[in-house]
Amino acid sequence: MENLIFLVTLSVGLTCLLTWGFRCLPDEKWQILAVTPHKKLSPDTWHGVNLTFYGLFNALAYTFGAGMMILLVSSAGLPMTGWFPLIVCILGICVPASRLIARVVEKKPATFTVAGASFAGLLFTPLIIMMLNQGMGNHMGIAIPLMPVMAALGIAYAFGEGIGRLACISFGCCYGRPLSDFPEWIQRMMVRFCFVFSGKTKKIAYAHGLDGQKVLPIQAVTSVIFCLAGMVGVLLYLYGYEHAAFLTVVSITQIWRVTSEIFRADYRGTGKISAYQWMSVLSILAAFLFVGIFPEDPSTGIHIMAGLNAMWNPVVIIFLQAIGAGIFLYTGRSTVTGANLNFFVVQDRI
Repeated sequence: MENLIFLVTLSVGLTCLLTWGFRCLPDEKWQILAVTPHKKLSPDTWHGVNLTFYGLFNALAYTFGAGMMILLVSSAGLPMTGWFPLIVCILGICVPASRLIARVVEKKPATFTVAGASFAGLLFTPLIIMMLNQGMGNHMGIAIPLMPVMAALGIAYAFGEGIGRLACISFGCCYGRPLSDFPEWIQRMMVRFCFVFSGKTKKIAYAHGLDGQKVLPIQAVTSVIFCLAGMVGVLLYLYGYEHAAFLTVVSITQIWRVTSEIFRADYRGTGKISAYQWMSVLSILAAFLFVGIFPEDPSTGIHIMAGLNAMWNPVVIIFLQAIGAGIFLYTGRSTVTGANLNFFVVQDRI
């Protein structure tokens, strides 16, 4: 019963968030969250730094993903002394990789890629677990179970990217092709759900001039598919099917990653098959390899109430807040948009 209540609550919350995001975020006013004065240009004018909703939703995505991973591995019995250094190490690889890989593939210094970050996380996490087990096993007697952690990581990634696509909608990046490019039957099917972005500072406007046009809502489709994959993964995980949860989540998300680029209009690097698509294919192969090498641990019992109780801890709450604040500062300060600010006194209110 606890599993069912958790799944229903999670699905309702995500449905409300995504529905609101799909409806509101293409609008111009949902790109810039705040502007802070940075440098004085004249006696009355300041240069401002834009803080974006892109950063806010990225922070929410990372925080939710980290929280989901803590919840799931705690449900499998992993104590805080096990998951804390693990998540710190994973974030220490994935967050820089999101910018570094995008810079290599797209040749742009001010962009991020979740595909690159997830690929790095998938490849390096088994190595991180082995190194931590070697160190903590000798000194603290703690062993991190690999497959439950890998399954939890895959689920956390699916939810994180599902929510993170709201950041893309807000900033107008990762956008779909114009609806007019598709066959008539697709146009009829998607006309009610298409996105129309407004605002000249959105990427879809300055990169392709597609603001004001009906485009395929590819970010929304990705959000729905990834969150559904995460829900299926949680269901399998909670009933002890770790291999199935891991393979299901990785396969669904990465197959869609390969497929979705057919419908996207933004620049994805050179070549008919992009580097990100190759990363997705390799991720699926790596997932099947891990399942073949690492067996399920039959002694692992999954108890959702243990995970929920572990979340109600001041250390966990502060840790998640720190992740959110750090990601917002890292991704939320816009380097491709600017602002000029004028401050004045309202004379009739003195």
